[in-house]
This record gives sequence, structure tokens and C-alpha cells, in this order.
Amino acid sequence: MLVVTDTPALAALCDRLASADFITVDTEFMRERTYWPKLCLVQLAGPDEAAIVDAQAPGLDLAPLFALMGDPRVLKVFHAARQDIEIFFHLTGAIPAPIFDTQVAAMVCGFGESVGYETLASKLARARIDKSMRFTDWSRRPLSEKQLHYALADVTHLRVAYEKLAHRLTETGRIDWVAEEMAVLSSPSTYVTQPEDAWKRLRLRSANPRFLAVIGALAAWREREAKTRDLPRSRVLRDEVLLDIAAQAPTNEEELAHTRSVSRSGLAGWMKEGILAAVSGARAIPDAELPRMPERRELPRGLGPVVDLLKVLLKMTSEAEDVAPRLIASSEDLEEIAAGDSAEIPALSGWRYDVFGRHALRLKQGEVALAVKGREMLLVETGVGQPRTVSPARA
Repeated sequence: MLVVTDTPALAALCDRLASADFITVDTEFMRERTYWPKLCLVQLAGPDEAAIVDAQAPGLDLAPLFALMGDPRVLKVFHAARQDIEIFFHLTGAIPAPIFDTQVAAMVCGFGESVGYETLASKLARARIDKSMRFTDWSRRPLSEKQLHYALADVTHLRVAYEKLAHRLTETGRIDWVAEEMAVLSSPSTYVTQPEDAWKRLRLRSANPRFLAVIGALAAWREREAKTRDLPRSRVLRDEVLLDIAAQAPTNEEELAHTRSVSRSGLAGWMKEGILAAVSGARAIPDAELPRMPERRELPRGLGPVVDLLKVLLKMTSEAEDVAPRLIASSEDLEEIAAGDSAEIPALSGWRYDVFGRHALRLKQGEVALAVKGREMLLVETGVGQPRTVSPARA
């Protein structure tokens, strides 16, 4: 097993892998005590070799690895790529390119939603993955042989899985379906959290505009502090404490100290100063400029059954096409289709329109209907005398 711990060895490895059409990539990292993920290992595999890069090795320069990640001639294959890509983006400011996510490809190829690597390795590579090292501390050294073998398995079996998935996608003409999803993973906005948007991850207790202003200011303050101090958000201030302070909106240290959750935990001086400044700023916002929650549009009366019919069609299409339902259309998409014919939603554009959206519109307009024949659900033409069966995918 090749474990790379010095820069010349890493450069040589990356030079060899640069001649491959694709490489498989995985990372091991720790994030329990930091805001930013701490890279511990990078696993790489090409057609003929696999290696582990010890990212914590003293003096190791990762520049050759970063250059390989940006080499446009080499496809980088990940499974559930988002967190791995976030690490490279944070370290370099660039997203690996080009990329391929086998979890997304598996959804397109009928393996269900958010299929795990163990399942994919078992079904496509006939491999059993030892899960005992899943929650290991990758920052501790030395690493055991068992840890290293577990880490390397994340890229060795991925080669077989990728090749089989790519073959299926080529046979079915669905390579472009995956490419659309890769555009999201390749966008820097996917990995950047703006402090002003941090409140959106909270489970809010109220939609009161003044409360929204205060919680927005507090969440933005916490996000900035967490990034600056490289601490998890919860280490700066737990969500429940943040929400409790926002509800009370204290104007001074005495009022802050009497907030129930604060009186139990106490606060450092820099926290008190930042919290009170955030609350004060939110209190000063004029009423007319206060934020308001977007109004959730209620479906017009009578459209509930239409949405239910569209759900049946989605399930039917998913099974016929062997594609995960969530990849075709969301619940919000179905509501938008029920309410109108020209919503700007994924389900009404691209391949999703071809396999589902156009039939959903025709169903809503009464041009086709759902029917049951024996144990089979059918989509049939209406108004043509003898009903004619329609394929959800090809009509």
C-alpha cells in the first residue's frame, strides 16, 4: 500500500495519474472542533494504482495534488462529492474539474435516492465494505493498517462502480442528465454561506418581523465569529441559545444575563459585546424596512387532488424510467405545475420535461388520464375513441 508523506513522492504520483482518463477521489477529514473541515487524508486511484496521501505529514506540499484536481484532461470521480469538493474549494479557492458524482449517477440509473457507497460497491463491484472504521479519528497518528485499508477501499471499488455506471449512462443516453447535476456541484455558490443568510438554517419560532431582524443579525454575527475563530457554530453559541436571545432582544448585559438559556451557560465578554451590538442594530431598523418571511402560497381550492394525481404520475414515471423520484421533480415542483403551466422549475425544462413535465401538463389539462389494468398503472389518451396507452417516457 502506497502512503505518500513527502512532496517528491506526491509529485511523482500525480504525474502518473495525470495520464489517466479518470481518477477516483475521496477524503477523510475532521470537523467536530472546527468551522472549516480539517483535511487528514486524500485517497486517489487510477486504472493501475491506488494511494493514500497523508495530508498531515510534516512538510508535505499539496500543490501537485491541487494541480491534478484542476487538470481538465482528467475526470475526477467522487461519491457524494459535496463535502470533498468543499474541502478543495476552501483550500484552493477552486473547484476540481471536471467532476463526476457516482451517487447522482446511481440515482439516474435506478439505485434509489442518496444511495450509499457501501450499497454501490456491493451491487456493482461485488465488494463488502468494512464499516467499523467509519467514525474513526483520522487526525491521530500513526494510522493503523486497518484504517488505511478502509480508507483505500473508498476509491478502489469506486473505479468499478464508475465504469459500470458510465456504461449504463452511455447505453441509455443519459450522460447529459448527470451533467446537469454536476453544474450545481461545480458552482462556487454551493459551498459559500453568506452570514446574512445564516438564519435560514434555523428552525424559527416566530415570523414576527422584528424577531426576524434580530435573529438575522445574531445568526450573521455567529457565522462571522465561527469563521474567524474556526469554531463550529455550536461552539460559539448553540441554536437554542441564539433563538432565546432573539426572542428576548436584550438591550444591556443585565437583561442578557437574565435570558434563561444564558443564565445557565454564561457568556464570554467578547460574546456579550457582539450579541448586544447585533441586537441593537436590529432594534434600530425602521418598521418599514424590517424583513418578512416569504408568504407560503396556499394552493387554490381544489388543486390538492391535482397534486395527488401528479404524485402518482411521478411515481409511475420514476419506476418506468428507473430514476429516483426526487431527481425528477420535488413536491414544490408538483404544486407549481398544479397551479400553472409555465412555472420556471426544473421539472418543466430539459430532460425532466421530456420524461415527466410534458405528461404532467397533459394530465392536468385532461389530454391523458391515469388508468389501472390488472396490476399495471397506465397513462392513456383521452378523447380519441378507443383509449390508447401512452408511455410516460416516450409519448
